Amino acid sequence: MVYLFILIYLIILRVFELLIAKSNENYQKAKGAIEIEDPYYKHIIITHVLFFVFLIIESFLNHSWNRDASIIVFSLFILLQTFRFWSLWSLGRYWNTKVIVLPDAKVVDRGPYKWIKHPNYWIVGLELLVISLLFYAYITAIIFVSAHLWLMTKRIPLENRALKQYFINK
Repeated sequence: MVYLFILIYLIILRVFELLIAKSNENYQKAKGAIEIEDPYYKHIIITHVLFFVFLIIESFLNHSWNRDASIIVFSLFILLQTFRFWSLWSLGRYWNTKVIVLPDAKVVDRGPYKWIKHPNYWIVGLELLVISLLFYAYITAIIFVSAHLWLMTKRIPLENRALKQYFINK
């Protein structure tokens, strides 16, 4: 039963995040922001959707959701959720799933962004791993952590170029 609750939480959270991202996109574009074309964006979306499909299938086939959840892995999951919310909260209206830049704005340098570049991407990668481990979905972990790492080799340089080109404190 715990697996069903976690899945429902994750799916509701992702839908809520998409609504926030759309609201932030509209807010930023109303202020003159520019959306940078990301040829890999559709692959990011597909990866995240397929992650849930694979997670559900693999975990259900492996243990029919009747296996006890690891307290240690669940604690890591909660910790990652805390870091995720901190990361998104720090970006505020600038957080988005797309690469959108507001020319001449200042780069966010509070929260985890004070110490790490792109902390949310690190958190998402760790989430894919920890959620898979929580569900005992090891094949899903290998596939989707690898896919995330590969996609971030495309997304992070694109985002860095956009930040360098459009922001004041380059």
